[in-house]
Amino acid sequence: MTGHNSSQYETTLTTEITYLKGVGPHRAEALNELGVKTVGDLLYNFPRRYLDRTTVKQISELRVGDEAVVVGKVKSHSVKSARKRKFFNLVIMDASGQINCVWFRGISWISDKFVVGDSIAIFGKVEFYNGFKMVHPEFDLLYEEDPINTGKIIPLYPSTARLKSVGLDSRGIRKIVLTAFENLHYNIQDFYPKSTRSEDGLTPLHEAMMNIHEPKDERALKNAIFRLKFDEHFFLQLLMALRRQTVIERKGTSYIQVGPYTKRIYDSLEYELTGAQIRVLKEIRQDLASASPMNRLIQGDVGSGKTIVAMLAASIVIGGEGQVAVMAPTEILAEQHYRSFKAWCNQVKIVCTLLTGSKSKKDRVPIYSGLKEGSIQLVVGTHALIQENVEFKNLGMIIVDEQHRFGVDHRKRLIEKGLNPQVLAMTATPIPRTLAFTIHGDMEISIIDELPKSRIPIITKVVEPLRMERVYAFIRKEMEAGRQCFVVYPLIEESEKMDLKAAETGFEQLRDGEFSDFKLGHIHGRMKKDERDSQMKAMARNEIQCLIATTVIEVGIDIPNATVIVIENAERFGLTQLHQLRGRIGRGKDQGYCVLVQHKHSPDSDHRLKVMESTSNGFKISDEDLKLRGPGEFFGTRQHGYIRSKLANFVEDGPIIRLARSRALQLVSEDPHLQKSGHKAIRTQFIKHYQHMLEFTNIS
Repeated sequence: MTGHNSSQYETTLTTEITYLKGVGPHRAEALNELGVKTVGDLLYNFPRRYLDRTTVKQISELRVGDEAVVVGKVKSHSVKSARKRKFFNLVIMDASGQINCVWFRGISWISDKFVVGDSIAIFGKVEFYNGFKMVHPEFDLLYEEDPINTGKIIPLYPSTARLKSVGLDSRGIRKIVLTAFENLHYNIQDFYPKSTRSEDGLTPLHEAMMNIHEPKDERALKNAIFRLKFDEHFFLQLLMALRRQTVIERKGTSYIQVGPYTKRIYDSLEYELTGAQIRVLKEIRQDLASASPMNRLIQGDVGSGKTIVAMLAASIVIGGEGQVAVMAPTEILAEQHYRSFKAWCNQVKIVCTLLTGSKSKKDRVPIYSGLKEGSIQLVVGTHALIQENVEFKNLGMIIVDEQHRFGVDHRKRLIEKGLNPQVLAMTATPIPRTLAFTIHGDMEISIIDELPKSRIPIITKVVEPLRMERVYAFIRKEMEAGRQCFVVYPLIEESEKMDLKAAETGFEQLRDGEFSDFKLGHIHGRMKKDERDSQMKAMARNEIQCLIATTVIEVGIDIPNATVIVIENAERFGLTQLHQLRGRIGRGKDQGYCVLVQHKHSPDSDHRLKVMESTSNGFKISDEDLKLRGPGEFFGTRQHGYIRSKLANFVEDGPIIRLARSRALQLVSEDPHLQKSGHKAIRTQFIKHYQHMLEFTNIS
C-alpha cells in the first residue's frame, strides 16, 4: 500500500500513519516507538496535560511552595558551578519578572534544548534560595501561534528525544492530529447505541475524541475525559462479565448435602467462628448447592481465618465424593497449608497428601495413583498439581491461594483436570474494591472483615537507627521470656548482591554481638531448599529464638510464638508487603510488636510508614497502596496485562467503574455472546483489544 497517494483512499482509524500528510518514513518510525502505527493509535495517544490561562501564573504572583505553571521567554542559559557541583541554570522572564530554573542531573542532555528568545512553559514547585527558583521543573517549548492568553486550552503531548529530532514536539503532533481529523471528515463511528449514550450522559465518540485533543472549553474536556474513561472501564468490565457468563453456562456437580465430615470438624474447633466467617460459609453453601460451579474469591486479612473456611467448604465436597486440590504459589506456603489441612483431615479420617516439585519421583508415584483411583481425597501442592501426569478420579473443587501470584492459565489448567469443578480462591492481600471489580470481576467476592476475638492488635512503631540499642534490649527481654522474633532485610532485584550482603552482615553482627546469648537462624531465597527448610523447622520447634531473613518469610510462615518483627530499611518496602510481613507475628496469645527502621526519609516513605503506624486494617492499607503505586505495580506481577488504561484511574474512578460494570453485566445478560446486530461495533472493538484473552470467554 505504501507509495500510493493517500488521497485516493478513504482514511479510517486503521489507516497506516504514513498515509497522513506530514508523516514521512522517519516520523512514522519515531511514532512507532510510542506504539502509534495507525490513525486510530494517533488519536488514542492522548495529551499528557493541558495549558490554559487559568493555570498560568505571572512570575510576580509566585509564592514559595506554589505548584505553578509559568509561560515566558528564555532570557539566558548556562552551565554553572557551586560547591564543586555543576548545574544548568535557565532564566525565564515574562512581563512581570524573572525566575531561575535549575537542573543538577542530565546537564549534557538539557543544555542544548533552549535558545534565547524561545517561548516556554515551565511546570514546577517554587523554592527560595538566593532568589525564586524551580529545581528540575518540567518544560514545554511553545510557539508564537499557541494562543496562551486567549483562554484556549492547549494540549501537550508525551514526547521522546527521537520525536523531537524529527520535528514532532507538541506542536508537530497537534498538526498531524488535526490532519487526521480532517481526513476522517470528523466522523468516528461510536460503539454504543444513541439510547445508551443519552441514558448515561456519554458524549458521542467523535465529539469526545475532538475535545480530548482540541478542547472547546473546560466542560467539553471534562465530558470527553469521562466518556473515554468509561470506554476503558466498560471493555474491561465486559471481559469480566463474559468470563463470568462462561462459568454460569457450565454445568457442575451440586453439593446440596453437608455430608459426614463438616459438622465433626466444626464441632472439634477450639474457638468460635466470627460472624464474617459464618457469613462467607453461607455464601459458599449456596454456591455449592447451585447447578453452576462456584467461582468465588475470599478476601481476608492475615489471621482472619480463611483456611478453616476453605477446609469446611472442602469437607462438603469430599463428603459428596469429590476430590479437592489446594494450590499455593510457593513450597513454604504449600507445606504450611498441608499442616493445617492435614490436622483437620486426620480428625475425621480424610486422606490428605502433599505434592510439590521437590518430591522425588519415587514419592510421587503413589500420589499419582492415589489421585487417579480416588483414594486420596485432598491434595495440597504447588504448580506440581498442573503437570500432565496428575490425573484425578473426580476433582470436585480447587482452592487457589494468593491467586494473583498465578497466571490465568495456571488456574485454567487445574480446572481442566475436573469436570467444571468448584473454584474457591483466597487472598490475604486485601484488594481495593474498585480494583477488585476489575481484576476479579468474573468472580463473586466474599470478604472476611473481622479478626477473631483472640487476636490482639499489633503495636507498630517507626524508629530511627539511633534507637536500635533500645529495640535490641526489648527483643532480648522478649526472647528471655521464651518468645521468638524476626529481623527482616529488604531484597530487591536491582541491588540483590548488596542486599544479600547486608542481610548476611546483619546476621553475623547480631549473632556475635547483641544476641550472642541466643540461638539465631538465617534464611534467604538463594539458599538451597533443604537449608531453608531446616531453618524454618527449627524456628517452628522453637530451637531458633530469632530468625534473620529476607522477604522470603512474607507469606507462609506460621509461628504463633513470634511476637516481634524488626523490618530494616522499611522505607524500601511497599505498603502491602509491610502489612504482609507484619502479619507474621502476633498470631498467638501474646502481644505482637512491629518495629519499622527508617534509614532514609522522603515524603513518600514518611507517608507510607505513618499509614503503617496508624492502622492494621488491610483494606485501608491496600487503598493507600493503590493510590501510591497504581494498579500496574499493585500486584507485582505482569499477568494483569489486560489492564489497558490510558486515562483510567482506579483510585478516583469508582462511580465510572460501577456504571461501566452495571452496563457490561446488563449487556451480557441480554446478549451473552454479543451476537445481536446492535452490538456488532462493541463486539468488534472488544475482539480487537482483547484477542489474547478470548480463550477464556465464549465469544471467540
